[in-house]
Amino acid sequence: MNLANFKNIANHFPKTERFPVLFVGHGSPANALEDNEFTRAWIAEGKKLPKPNAVLCISAHWFTDGTFVNGSAQPETIHDFYGFSPELYNIQYDCPGAPEVAKQVQKLVTKTKVQWDEDWGLDHGCWVVIKHLFPQADVPVFQMSLDATKPPQFHYDIAKQLSELRRRGVLIISSGNIVHNLGMMTFDEIAKPFDWAIEFDTITKKLIAAGDHQKLIDYKKLGHIANLSIPTPDHYWPLLYTLALQEKNERVDFFAEGLTFKSISMRSLIIH
Repeated sequence: MNLANFKNIANHFPKTERFPVLFVGHGSPANALEDNEFTRAWIAEGKKLPKPNAVLCISAHWFTDGTFVNGSAQPETIHDFYGFSPELYNIQYDCPGAPEVAKQVQKLVTKTKVQWDEDWGLDHGCWVVIKHLFPQADVPVFQMSLDATKPPQFHYDIAKQLSELRRRGVLIISSGNIVHNLGMMTFDEIAKPFDWAIEFDTITKKLIAAGDHQKLIDYKKLGHIANLSIPTPDHYWPLLYTLALQEKNERVDFFAEGLTFKSISMRSLIIH
């Protein structure tokens, strides 16, 4: 980050203690309504978090050609799913947006052009989680998209450029699932997970704990279990944003884990 960009963000947001970074395995949209071990873990973690000036969310469900940041003053609650109960479609997470912080993201990220957007709002990868972390909807929230055309290393590298936000009261949350194979899932939520899903989730946990980020960036080299666990990268890449923001001497804690529907990992972690 150059000096001009640093001064720009410093003028808008006073310096704070370094905020943590989260990765949340969001799973089914129904988690917005359900009381289960995962939603209880999110609620408990939310109670421990310092209240931020804003939340930046990188969700698996805003997958674009290019990188975008949403600057809506009042972001729409997007119900980007099908076949669920009518009650779920009635949920509105009416938090404010954070256009001023979104403008600073455009300045901080220099490795690619971050394009402005006011149409997207908050998709379910974002609001399903954040409504449990901040149920009063009193924290401004905005999203940055995942560029589908770029390789994993690109996402890790641009995430590093967001680090100054952590010292300006911005909580960065990425939302996806480390194992996410919808083609092989069942509708039995408590069915025994596939052995390959358990194995990949376990390997990933060990690599995260060891701080071996390069192997997680180069996940395709982890073999057939990686291909089964990550048939498409959209739900895995958000993890790389959280890992990229880990600084020296920061620890990782896993506050939720387990696999549902045989092939969906609910592993969630905080770096602090």
